Amino acid sequence: METPAKILLVEDSPSLVRTYVAQLEKGGHVVETAGTVSEAQRKRAGSTPDCVLMDLQLPDGNGLDLLRSWNDLEIDVPVIVITANGSMSAAIDAMRAGAGDFLVKPFGAERLLTTVANTVDKARLARTVDRLATTNPKAGVGEMIGSSKAMQAVYRTIEMSAASDASVFIQGESGTGKELAARALHKLSNRSKGPFVALNCGAMARDLLESELFGHIKGAFTGATSDRAGAAATADGGTLFLDEICEMDIELQTKLLRFIQLGEYRRVGEDKARVADIRFVCATNQHPEQAVREGRFREDLFYRLHVLPVYMPPLRERGGDMIELADALLAKAVETEGSSVEGFTEDARVAMASHAWPGNVRELENTIRRLVVLCSGPQITLDMIQVAMGQTPVIQQPSMTSSVAGEAQSAPHSVAPQNDSRPLWEIERDAIEGTISRCDGNIQLAARKLEISPSTIYRKREAWERKEAS
Repeated sequence: METPAKILLVEDSPSLVRTYVAQLEKGGHVVETAGTVSEAQRKRAGSTPDCVLMDLQLPDGNGLDLLRSWNDLEIDVPVIVITANGSMSAAIDAMRAGAGDFLVKPFGAERLLTTVANTVDKARLARTVDRLATTNPKAGVGEMIGSSKAMQAVYRTIEMSAASDASVFIQGESGTGKELAARALHKLSNRSKGPFVALNCGAMARDLLESELFGHIKGAFTGATSDRAGAAATADGGTLFLDEICEMDIELQTKLLRFIQLGEYRRVGEDKARVADIRFVCATNQHPEQAVREGRFREDLFYRLHVLPVYMPPLRERGGDMIELADALLAKAVETEGSSVEGFTEDARVAMASHAWPGNVRELENTIRRLVVLCSGPQITLDMIQVAMGQTPVIQQPSMTSSVAGEAQSAPHSVAPQNDSRPLWEIERDAIEGTISRCDGNIQLAARKLEISPSTIYRKREAWERKEAS
């Protein structure tokens, strides 16, 4: 049975209402219905549903306008919009306006129940994570280090997801520690005594990847001189981590989907079906929704895998974690290399805190290890840091202490000069639009990074347009 939830269904077609209600109630959900915008407003105000399932075309208005009005009022309820086939632009507009997901007519009962369950679970998990992230902060989970608010959310999500066998989808830039998150999840799960198998889907050709994933029998292809078990067999009873999942060949995605659905797979060149009990964890540094729209990633596979999402923040969003990480990575490098380096000078710390670290934790770790190998003195100095980074960092005051260095990382990377006499709204606009641009136009993601609601961004944009027009 899917996660039981209280659903508000907003749909004006009586036949579709009967169909959807029957399917949802069979899944264990409690359903309340509304046929118009005004009725939906009234019923939502009178109760707090776990999820709203809403058609965009309603007799007395547009569901998109209703969604935006709820966002303006900062009403925290997950919404799944329903749109007709061929109206993907409307669905995208709805996602930008704050919808959690969308369904394109016609869709089956399984797709409806899966989408509702995923949306409800994500919303419940997000609320719990937000509540717990501010209490009993952790210094780290597994091999991950950092006490920032962004990482507290990661730790709580991993801990809460560990008890489930549902698939986990980890997103984040390269070098943010996605595999560390997957390993931490495995160690905290009830599969911790089983194997953890990692497979990079972007590091090998399609035929080789299929063999690595499912295995092969002798003679299956040139060079197959003996039978070979793949990751599916090796990970039986444990966790299979599929890194860079969006790079997987589309034909192989079909076989993976069948494996996830049925728990069955076939070795390359073999007719016999084999079974394996596996928890799937996958990761990508791409935007999977865009890969789905471009036809590079199967939509049904995405929804099978994207059940429990984990977002790994880039290092530039982790505040004082940078200095904490630098000290831990230095100790690790010193032990590995047998070095006598004792630490960083204060101005070196400031320089590191001022750097954007586009390669994230991986870049920081590689840089520190290189410095330890090349350093001949007791401390890593500012000059060494500047050479290692290939540029001169922006240093506000040479005498800054390490505590201030932590604050420097939290500050914007580009600060307006002191003689910038533009109106405050223009400076604010540039900061927000710059964040949206860095998020490839994803307003939902930009809003999370700015710690504001998406509706705030839309309201500010309208205000900016009025100011520019006046």
